Amino acid sequence: EGISNNIANSNTVGYKKQRIDFQDLLYQQVQLAGAPTSATTVAPTGLQLGSGVRVVGTSRLFTQGTIAMTNNQLDVAIEGNGFFTVQQPDGTLAYTRAGNLQTDGQGRLVTSEGMPLEPPITIPQNTVTVSISATGAVSAKVSGQTTSVDVGQLTIANFVNPTGLRALGHNLFAVSVASGEAQVGIPGEDGRGTLLQGATEQSNVNIVDEMIGLISAQRAYEINSKVVTTADQMMQAASQMR
Repeated sequence: EGISNNIANSNTVGYKKQRIDFQDLLYQQVQLAGAPTSATTVAPTGLQLGSGVRVVGTSRLFTQGTIAMTNNQLDVAIEGNGFFTVQQPDGTLAYTRAGNLQTDGQGRLVTSEGMPLEPPITIPQNTVTVSISATGAVSAKVSGQTTSVDVGQLTIANFVNPTGLRALGHNLFAVSVASGEAQVGIPGEDGRGTLLQGATEQSNVNIVDEMIGLISAQRAYEINSKVVTTADQMMQAASQMR
C-alpha cells in the first residue's frame, strides 16, 4: 500500500514518500542459547521458531524533492527544512511543503484549495509583479507606481520530529505529540530553509526505486503463499500417516 501511494503521488507538489516499518513477532523457544547439552557443554546458539511479521508504522522521509522552475511569480519552493503554515476552514492550523500559491478574491495568498497562509498576506489590487525574497519578504509593484511596497513576510515552521506529523491529505500535515510544537520564524534562520520564487518542490518519490520495491514485494508475497501451501500439505501428510 505504501508503494502504491508513493507511485500515485509521484507528481504531487511537495509530497514526501512513505516507508512501511515492520517488526518480527514472538518466538517459540525450543532451546535457549546457553542451555546445557551435556555435563560439560552448552548450546552456542539455541533454537527459536519465528511467528511472522507485522506492520508497526508508516513514516515519512522528508528528504528534499527536486526543484522545478515554473517562472510563476506565486510559486515558492522551500530549499531545506520547514513548512508553510495555513489556516484550515475550521480555524485550526496545518502545515504544507506545497508552495504552488494563488490569490483569492480578496487578494490573499492561498493554497490551491483556497486556504490562506498564516500570517495572512494580501496582494494589492492592480499589482503588476510580486517579489518574494529568499528570506520570505514579499513586495508588490502596483500599476502606476515606480517603487515596490512591502506587503508581508512569509514564515517557515520547523519541528523537532517532522516524521511525527499527522498526514491530513490535501498536502497538509497536523501537529502531534510526537512531532512537537511548531517553531515558526524567518526563512534561513535557526536551521530553517530558504525560499525560491518561481519554482515548486516536486515529490521526492523515485519511480525506479518504487518499481523495484513493488517487484520485490510481489515476489515475497508469492514465496510466502507457497510456504503456507507447503506447510499445509506437510500437516495433511502427517495427519494421514497417523
